[in-house]
Amino acid sequence: MEHILIIGSNGLLGQTLTNQLCHSNYKVFALSKGANRNVHNKNYTYLEVDITDETRLLQAINKAKPNYIINAAALTNVDYCETHQLECDAVNVKAVKTLIIGAQLSQAHLIHISTDFVFDGTKGNYNEEDATNPVNYYGLSKLKSENLFKEVDIPFTILRTILVFGYVPELKQQNILLWLLDKMKNKIALTMVNDQIRTPTYVDDLAKACLLSIKTKSYGLYHISGTDLMDMFELSNRVAKTFKFNQKLISAIPTSQLNQPATRPKVTGFDISKAEKYLNFKPLSFTDALLEIKAKLNSKNC
Repeated sequence: MEHILIIGSNGLLGQTLTNQLCHSNYKVFALSKGANRNVHNKNYTYLEVDITDETRLLQAINKAKPNYIINAAALTNVDYCETHQLECDAVNVKAVKTLIIGAQLSQAHLIHISTDFVFDGTKGNYNEEDATNPVNYYGLSKLKSENLFKEVDIPFTILRTILVFGYVPELKQQNILLWLLDKMKNKIALTMVNDQIRTPTYVDDLAKACLLSIKTKSYGLYHISGTDLMDMFELSNRVAKTFKFNQKLISAIPTSQLNQPATRPKVTGFDISKAEKYLNFKPLSFTDALLEIKAKLNSKNC
């Protein structure tokens, strides 16, 4: 039986991966900082490790003896990364160096998650060959992590993704969707930017892409996202409409009116044709993803 090690298993993607692998033919190890939050899933071995602790991380990799490592761990708060650059590098760069060492020792296929924020947002519809030019420190840290793979002698896959959203029951940090639903449920007025344009990614689709890269033995760089291009104001309205909340509480503003430490790329969005061709990646539409999440939330409340 082959072994899969999921790094960052307490997060949205990590929990989704462990759930999708629940009845698989793999022996699953899940590693994260702090206590295990995915307590309803018993079909894996949990390893409590801070990934910035190089010694303990390498010991955990040696214990798991993985054939595949999926790195779903990252410091993703863009403004926090801008003002805490050493901490950002420790998680997003230095820990990845350690994972590469561990993968080399195990001869494991390493799947690493990156971001659209490696781009400057002047072009949009980015493909894998487009030039990178991050405009904030988070994007720079993820580009640094990508560059670590340029001279490694292990099979690796880098999956860049965009604005990941979704739902799992035991989640500490909110994503854009859960944040919106919380505000809308409490009838709080929202001001959303109308000039930051993305193709949001359903976490279940991203998890499937990780597993497809293993199944198809697809190595190198792939862009993974949904196909619906929208700004944050439109995204919020589509969420409100699907979940039957008051759209009149949502107003639009330009990014220039926000006082944020980190610059955001204006227009990203991905050309995912390479992933469609080689991974057989087929993302749900944004509406279908919302409806699937709505069904999960309704089931939870029964």
